Amino acid sequence: MSDFLRQFANSFATLDKHNLHLLDRLYSQDINFTDPLHQIHGISALKAYFAELYIKISQLHFDFHGFDHVTEGEGYLRWTMSFCHPRLAGGQQIQVEGCSHLLWHDKVYRHRDYFDAGALLYEHLPVLGPIVRWLKGKMA
Repeated sequence: MSDFLRQFANSFATLDKHNLHLLDRLYSQDINFTDPLHQIHGISALKAYFAELYIKISQLHFDFHGFDHVTEGEGYLRWTMSFCHPRLAGGQQIQVEGCSHLLWHDKVYRHRDYFDAGALLYEHLPVLGPIVRWLKGKMA
């Protein structure tokens, strides 16, 4: 088990719109952050992304339930993200499971998230949601 991963997860879980300055403690200036919907380079762009994210949602919470240390400076975090967005799922809570692959020296310089973008977004859109859920059901 990596102390770095546990400390990172604990700090990340405390983030909100009032303390985005903490990103400087977690990420290097040249952070490369990627998820299925975004690719962000640099700490300034990451702060702007998180600031925009917190404006649009009413709740965001991460439960970390796996800390997999691969090698020195590399590991995975498994998590469940819970959030509410007024324009998705009628404002009800949405939960998405995913994992983050992290590379670090003193701070994280590469963060890649893996999750189902349909479960996060597309399934909860008014017109597209029923179609995406139907397709997922057919393919299962």
